Amino acid sequence: MYGQAAVNHPVTLSLYDLSEDHVPFETLEDAFGPSSLGILLVKDLPSNFLELRKKVLSYASYLADLPPDILDSITSPDAKYLVGWSHGKETLKDGHFDTLKGSYYVNCAFYQDPSLQNAPADDFPNFPEYTAPNIWPPEAILPGFHDAVADICTLIIDTAALVARACDRYASAHIEDYQKGYLERVVKTSLTTKARLLHYFPPSSVSSNGSSHDDERMDDGDQKEDSWCATHVDHGCLTGLTSALYIDESFPHHAHSSLLPPLLTFPSSPDPEAGLYICSRTGYTTKVNIPADCLAFQTGEALEVITKGKFRAVPHFVKGPKADANGSTRVARNTLAVFTQPNLEEVVDREKGTTFAQFARGVVDRHT
Repeated sequence: MYGQAAVNHPVTLSLYDLSEDHVPFETLEDAFGPSSLGILLVKDLPSNFLELRKKVLSYASYLADLPPDILDSITSPDAKYLVGWSHGKETLKDGHFDTLKGSYYVNCAFYQDPSLQNAPADDFPNFPEYTAPNIWPPEAILPGFHDAVADICTLIIDTAALVARACDRYASAHIEDYQKGYLERVVKTSLTTKARLLHYFPPSSVSSNGSSHDDERMDDGDQKEDSWCATHVDHGCLTGLTSALYIDESFPHHAHSSLLPPLLTFPSSPDPEAGLYICSRTGYTTKVNIPADCLAFQTGEALEVITKGKFRAVPHFVKGPKADANGSTRVARNTLAVFTQPNLEEVVDREKGTTFAQFARGVVDRHT
């Protein structure tokens, strides 16, 4: 049980300080240590970041509004809906299927080689969640989508590698038998890093393709804290997050031709209580605001195992805005998460000999 919610300001570093290794250990402890929020912001990003962010996050609304036949064509049941489009397939902690958000999953093996669209299946023939190739929407329907997503994922992984290098320096000094440069190597060489472009549907809304997105987890009209995304931890090493883009979906934005209509966006959530919350290591629930020109990085379960608990996974959730009583404003939330994680054969728990494939399979089985 977590305490009262508060707004807090995470530790912020410049990309320059990370690239020049000018990060004191105390700063990393403030970001990821026992009394921290478990999140780090990186500012002064490359000049194309803001434009890329808005472009990619806008695509999430166009994507979610595509006709059912097109969405079906970019859906992969064989990969347990963890490649391509996914909606209403993930099971939450209360047993309900998650209809509140749609996801588009991308394998980021192209970071190693632009021709790669998945991790190799040779040694893992029964793990299509990572070895099935990406399914991209038709260029004629979402022009520029593939290149923009690949570009922003590459930028986020490049930045994650610098955060990882700082974490490695700290871990080498504080964790016995830590493998020097381990996390940076994982981030730079992984074929299993996965991106998730998220579209949180407006509360109590019905999409143009007829499917309902009512919150099944409301009790007598009361909004739960984690109404948009239930409390969870990420299962990778470092998760890179963009700030959310809030869209007014009261107006049509169908992407049924090569012309993508402009979206009406809000500078921030119209409901100040909506957004990302972290269940901090000190027992408090804290609202975290990520500036539009920054990236955020959180620690995941695999890193917790690798560092023997020194860096702990961060429980977090997303609270949706209150539904407009008049139905005149329909607020959606779009964001992008990139989960950097070890290759499938990589041992993450040396004492038990557990590979990342074994670790990840247990996580996938819990949620699908």
